[in-house]
Amino acid sequence: MLRTIVGFRADDAGDFVAELSCLHGQHVRHSPPFRVRPWVRTVEGRAAHIGTALDCPLCDRAELPDGLRKVRTAGPFDDATLPPALRAPHRVAESTWALLRVEGGSVRLTIDTDPPIDVQLHAGDTQPIPPTVTHRVRLEQATITIDFFTR
Repeated sequence: MLRTIVGFRADDAGDFVAELSCLHGQHVRHSPPFRVRPWVRTVEGRAAHIGTALDCPLCDRAELPDGLRKVRTAGPFDDATLPPALRAPHRVAESTWALLRVEGGSVRLTIDTDPPIDVQLHAGDTQPIPPTVTHRVRLEQATITIDFFTR
């Protein structure tokens, strides 16, 4: 899944990590012949790449980034109280992750990642949902809570 580079930082070894709009970090090394990125070696080169896209396989696997903090919780919702907007295909906001928690019953969740995630969740299960990715929730006599995380 393509994500926007919003900044750079150096890791403990001095290698550069692209900070992405999804809140993941990804190493961007110049290591020919595998990766030809001479631009990563200069401040000007890195600055020129802010705002460009980089593939984020961690988002495709719906892996929560490290260092997030919970900012709010929605729910609990059941079949009768789930808002109409959450019954239709919808997205989590930019730079915000959701964590769907199934309190009881069963939930079908599909997330338009590459490849798509299509899971049946049961009481006690959780599933992260990446920012800006369309997803659908179908409750089957279930109760859910949704936590939202950012930096």
